[in-house]
Amino acid sequence: MEENQVAPNFRLDGKRALITGAGRGLGLAAAHALAHFGAEVILAARTLSEVEAAAANITRAGGRAEAIALDIRDVSAVSEAVSHRPAFHVLVNNAGMNRTNPFLDVTQADFDDIMGLNLRASFFVAQIVARRMVEQGVSGSIINMSSQMGHVGAATRSVYCASKWAMEGMTKATAIDLAPYKIRVNTVCPTFVETPLAQNFLKNEAFRAEVLSKIKLGRIGHVDDITGAVVFLASDASSLMTGSSMIIDGGWTAD
Repeated sequence: MEENQVAPNFRLDGKRALITGAGRGLGLAAAHALAHFGAEVILAARTLSEVEAAAANITRAGGRAEAIALDIRDVSAVSEAVSHRPAFHVLVNNAGMNRTNPFLDVTQADFDDIMGLNLRASFFVAQIVARRMVEQGVSGSIINMSSQMGHVGAATRSVYCASKWAMEGMTKATAIDLAPYKIRVNTVCPTFVETPLAQNFLKNEAFRAEVLSKIKLGRIGHVDDITGAVVFLASDASSLMTGSSMIIDGGWTAD
């Protein structure tokens, strides 16, 4: 290797990461991956028992982890949790939901619940974490967990798509605002991944077949297909990347 060619650094030693929706699925996998690469991880979810068990597993494996009960829709509770801790270096803004309905059948409750968690709560979590970073002069990385559905449309997902398209725009604008503080903001955009949330839909064989017909690589995603992107965005290996998206969709959006 020539002297000016340096291998990328994916290590996260000395960094503190907050992961929302960390009790299961992609959030849980992201917490394990970040801890594996040296980060101290704080796992947040509404159900404390889930994240306590996850944090204990990480600790047993030699990592550093803490579990907190947190409903990110409660902005005051998020502010309280963040303000009493040193600034985070990494936020994985992962908590989210979906509730499918044809457009003509979407209720106000559907709209408010999905947009309230996927967009409003995610916006203010990022804002609160970023403010703490700025207060303490900490540079870092905000990783918004978006979706391929932030780049395409899909039947029965009008509100979910709206929330993720909005997240993509929010991410780009936020990245511009926070760049002077050396805080990077990007999205990870998975296709359907074998998680408890996705299984609610994928257990329908006709739907699974339709999904597989659109994924050019011919398989449903696994959580470890996504965690590499999270580690990359959390680490200095992505130090020149902000306001962008990592679309991990097996070719779905290539058409």
